[in-house]
Amino acid sequence: MQTIKERYESVNERIANAANKVGRSTSNIHLIAVTKHATVDEVRQLIDLGHSDFGENRLQHFTQLAAQIDEYVGRRKELGEPDLANSIRWHFIGHLQRNKCRRVLPLTRLIHTLDSLRLAEEIQEVAEKRNQVIEVLLQTNISRERQKTGIAPAAVGYLLEQLATMSCIKPRGMMCMAPTGEDQEESRPIFTRCQELFEEMKLDKHSGDAFNILSMGMSNDFEVAIECGANIVRVGSALFGENLVVA
Repeated sequence: MQTIKERYESVNERIANAANKVGRSTSNIHLIAVTKHATVDEVRQLIDLGHSDFGENRLQHFTQLAAQIDEYVGRRKELGEPDLANSIRWHFIGHLQRNKCRRVLPLTRLIHTLDSLRLAEEIQEVAEKRNQVIEVLLQTNISRERQKTGIAPAAVGYLLEQLATMSCIKPRGMMCMAPTGEDQEESRPIFTRCQELFEEMKLDKHSGDAFNILSMGMSNDFEVAIECGANIVRVGSALFGENLVVA
């Protein structure tokens, strides 16, 4: 049985070990704590430990949790503690339906799952009305699994070209998901191909200077993802899974 603090320290140690293995600096690798199965108290504990980046893929849970954390941050400020309002960053990492954009965009620092031109057009429309620039990652379905959403690798360049005409969308990089399995080495070919495509797209004239994020890897394979070049990893169950003691 482990506490949140112990889980958090363990995940950060694993990130550091994976980075050191391939000669990378941990300062360039960002951990997103995926709160899908986390309680409000568990998220608060991570905030108290200094963590800032959180990811959600379910809209209802996202809106409820974000509101509760805003309230917590406000209470801390009233008690004279440091103001964290601008340091907590929410990432939307689930499949985003077009009719949910109006609710997601006001809460989100980065959308990881832009997977179609139609979704981009909806984001542009909503963001334009809000006078807001939305940062996005292009989700690509490298493994070509039918149950996974994402752009075909061959279509990423075309989507980037179309995004260049949308003033309220800022492409920041790419995201992919590997097939779920017990052996994380099975993810390596997927991550390697995504990293290669990411490097190709960085050279595209439509990508822009801010195209520098590669989001790959979850609890079961984030170490391999780091070895393959990921600078964002999305970790949920390794932080909030079974055998957890809420201190």
